[in-house]
Amino acid sequence: MTVRNEQMQGIPGTTAGIFPAACPSRTVLDHVTSKWGVLVLLALSREPHRWGELRRGIEGISEKMLAQTLRTLESDGFVLREVQAVIPPRVDYSLTPRGRELTAHLLPLMIWIDNNADEILAPRVG
Repeated sequence: MTVRNEQMQGIPGTTAGIFPAACPSRTVLDHVTSKWGVLVLLALSREPHRWGELRRGIEGISEKMLAQTLRTLESDGFVLREVQAVIPPRVDYSLTPRGRELTAHLLPLMIWIDNNADEILAPRVG
């Protein structure tokens, strides 16, 4: 069954144009709801981090995926990359105001997921 745009009217937080394939919201949704995108955003929601701190703190992320995720989130305007003029070079990553606004919405979802993941993934007896 295909959800039509008319069915979206009246659903809080949606617009009639989110279901067409060409809707730009799909690209943004892909960037911010990827596993690594969410984890990077949540890590930065606490405080700014250097690249190595993020790499060590987000278990399982490869160097390539961290670099790619940070580039994407930076180009989308969620993450700020600041190069410090020191030797050795230092780069800090933090959230922009848009990134902070986004994580304010992601945190309740992640808290719900964390509180329910064990039950959801528990083997079903039946």
